Amino acid sequence: MRVISHGIVNGVIEDKYGKYGTCFNENGIPTYSLPFQVLDAPEGTRCFALFLEDKDACPVSGGFSWVHWLAANITRSGLEENESQTATDFVQGVNSWISIQGGQQSRELSSFYGGMAPPNAPHVYELHVYALDRLLPLENGFMLHDLFHAMEGHILDQDTLKGEYRN
Repeated sequence: MRVISHGIVNGVIEDKYGKYGTCFNENGIPTYSLPFQVLDAPEGTRCFALFLEDKDACPVSGGFSWVHWLAANITRSGLEENESQTATDFVQGVNSWISIQGGQQSRELSSFYGGMAPPNAPHVYELHVYALDRLLPLENGFMLHDLFHAMEGHILDQDTLKGEYRN
């Protein structure tokens, strides 16, 4: 299985998917989500789940990796740009903008893509995509640990796509 994105060119994430874009929620958080496509999914795949994280956020977030997007029960082989805001055929979990470090944004606003905004230097973002053998018993607003508990024993394959976003 391999994950690709036309939003990442030569290892660089295009500006429109983060703080240099033009789409923001009422709190100024970037909302224009990164597209991706899954190639060569394993036989028996029923759906995909993803999380987008920023491990480079640890020094500025108090030691924690930053979760920018959680989604599950994606029954297509990918998502187009901005589908975090427009599609209704999959569930989304809360991102780290709900945290104290993220300004305690509401669960409702945090249950979407919350784009890149590195404060101190360019950061590398990792889009982890999992092929699963069943739909997961999750609802909008789930947390990262809920995703991992639900996926346990049901991951057929996984891939990680990395890209850097400028400061």
